[in-house]
Amino acid sequence: MTRSRCSAALIAVLTMVVAFLVAPSPASAAVAFTSAGVNQNGGNCLDLPGSSSVNGTQLRAFTCGAGAANQSFGFTQITGTTDTYTISTQSGQCVDVYGASTADNATIIQWPCHGGTNQQWRLVPVSVTGADKTFNLVSVGSGKCVTPSGGSSASDTGLVQLPCSAANGRVWRLAGFSGGGTGTHTFTNPLSQHGPDPWLTYYNGYYYLATTTWNSTITMRKAPTLAGLATATDQVIFNLTRPSGAGTMWAPEFHLLDGPNGKRWYFYYTAGQEPYDLGTQRIHVLESAGLDPMGPYSFKADLLDPTQDNTWELDPSILQLNGNLYLLGTFYNGSQPMFIRPLSNPWTASGSRRVLSSPTYSWETVGGAVNEGAEVLQRGGKTFIVYSASHCSTPDYKLGMLTYNGGDPLSSSSWVKSPNPVFQRSNANGVYGPGHNGFFKSPDGTEDWMVYHANSSASGGCDMNRSTRAQKFTWNADGTPNFGTPVALGVPLTSPSGE
Repeated sequence: MTRSRCSAALIAVLTMVVAFLVAPSPASAAVAFTSAGVNQNGGNCLDLPGSSSVNGTQLRAFTCGAGAANQSFGFTQITGTTDTYTISTQSGQCVDVYGASTADNATIIQWPCHGGTNQQWRLVPVSVTGADKTFNLVSVGSGKCVTPSGGSSASDTGLVQLPCSAANGRVWRLAGFSGGGTGTHTFTNPLSQHGPDPWLTYYNGYYYLATTTWNSTITMRKAPTLAGLATATDQVIFNLTRPSGAGTMWAPEFHLLDGPNGKRWYFYYTAGQEPYDLGTQRIHVLESAGLDPMGPYSFKADLLDPTQDNTWELDPSILQLNGNLYLLGTFYNGSQPMFIRPLSNPWTASGSRRVLSSPTYSWETVGGAVNEGAEVLQRGGKTFIVYSASHCSTPDYKLGMLTYNGGDPLSSSSWVKSPNPVFQRSNANGVYGPGHNGFFKSPDGTEDWMVYHANSSASGGCDMNRSTRAQKFTWNADGTPNFGTPVALGVPLTSPSGE
């Protein structure tokens, strides 16, 4: 596949220009506060050793001393941002990632202030039981978090940067935090730089995101904020070993459904034989041991068609309608229609697939006749299936929609296809091939959000360079969704309500 790459400098300039154009009017003065920083693993304080004034002095986690000047840091909000600050030391220098490094274990030092992204820090809230004003200190330049080296809880441990997480060693309490400017949190896309076929949900205080890995692992990342997903670590939650589905994992989804032992997470994915063989791709399902979306999981079943297992099937999703359970997906019959199959439980088919929608409109056949990635959206008694159309190798991969009009959900006549796409490329915003979406609710349940992947170049294709993006959508007066236009990368967006 052709991959278009701009220089890092050009990307930075374009991001700054876009952010300037869309950002709210800056306040008359930046919000500032002074605070100690207490690491939540060991209770040691952010510390400038010996009140040093030497350029390049590495900061450390050290036993807290009441009112110690070298443990008091100044936080100044960067104009035009809502959660990003410079942090100054006692000597008047800035907290800095040495050499603007993006590598793990790069040291955290003090250095003369210059305004570079390695001296800009996002305060990303992290919930800690029994504490308040607790944050990840996220480097804008590297996307990584300040932490004691090696995760140590010992006093006099040098500070470094490592991938962000909610682990206590990555979390700092800023007792002096004034709340300035962070009443409304923001985030920027992408949420995952290499994240095709995303599935995202909010559950019990965290966002969980799984994407295609295209290898023999299933991974998931979690964060308490949407912004935090961008720097969260992908954790392996399952390894594929069965010969019939040992590799090329793609199109993951996980749904909380009723099983024989109560509610469990059922993790659906596509995989086939190794080396990659399209003809062997089938849908498989895992079952969680409890209510943690990250598992542990055990293999449950190959979700095969009981009478028509004669071609590959891809892109599993679940429809719950009128008290019944259905599997949605796509298969090959010369083109790629969307199918529906009844289920007797989350891992067992109770009938064969039925064609629900075939690609017939011209906008569904660019580069290949495709209806895939079916996703369910329900509101106010209405049920919609939003799907991806045209081939993912083109910039015209886009979203179409079916609306349920009553009757048997297995019958295509019970669904009405919208004649025009409902979400598609934006040349002006540099977003191409947006598709394979999913839906999730804001933490307080008042907002509807979509997650999808897209390319940043018209020459992008069906590879791992498609990135995960999220944005809020609204509803039309007739009760149909209004997905709007895909937003450019780097544009600050207000975070979901209730974060």
